[in-house]
Amino acid sequence: MHEIETMNQAITGVSSMATRDVLAELSAAYERRSGRRVLIESKGGVVAARLVQDAEPFDIVVLAADVIERLAEAGRVVPGSRVDLARSGVAVAVAAGAPRPDISTETATREAILAARSIGYSTGPSGKKLVRLFERWGIVETIAPRMVQAPTGVPVGTLVARGQVELGFQQWSEMMHVPGIDVIGALPAEIQIITVFSAAICAVSEQREAAQALLSFLASPEAASAKLAHGMEPA
Repeated sequence: MHEIETMNQAITGVSSMATRDVLAELSAAYERRSGRRVLIESKGGVVAARLVQDAEPFDIVVLAADVIERLAEAGRVVPGSRVDLARSGVAVAVAAGAPRPDISTETATREAILAARSIGYSTGPSGKKLVRLFERWGIVETIAPRMVQAPTGVPVGTLVARGQVELGFQQWSEMMHVPGIDVIGALPAEIQIITVFSAAICAVSEQREAAQALLSFLASPEAASAKLAHGMEPA
């Protein structure tokens, strides 16, 4: 009886918005394969990390690798349970049909940013690294009045589609499904910003074996095609 009740209990999780779509696809695949329900809530990364920090009752968490490490240091995830799932680079978008600036090189991208009426970026790890890039270029003071940070949980592409920003930067996985925008390409290799997304078992989980089985599936070669389809590379 207890085993049947356990099988009926969903594996729960929380993630950032960047992995929402790929996790939805992979969760459905895992349900078909195992018969075990998977319920993963996607939030802004800051909110998701805070929920785990506050010991909300999730079994797994999927966030940027450095955030998972901080949660591990705080004792909020099971030691040694972290697995790297996917790598995601930053893409650039404009409103659908708008002129597409040249972003083929570092110099061209810098000029496109200096020429843009407004620049959208995220609250996540890619946004922080983008600001550091602007600092390295020495243009932060020049463009600061035109920089628009999307609220946590709101895709930068949404601001682009609404006309609130002319040039938007965020992980490709978060840009590719937003209607009303054209993703014009990835940042050039010399300035590309890669975020590694990792998963871990939450310390409060009462079904760690089931959580581990799910993480093993999410990190397996079987999950690779879904990651690629959602603008990510297997880690």
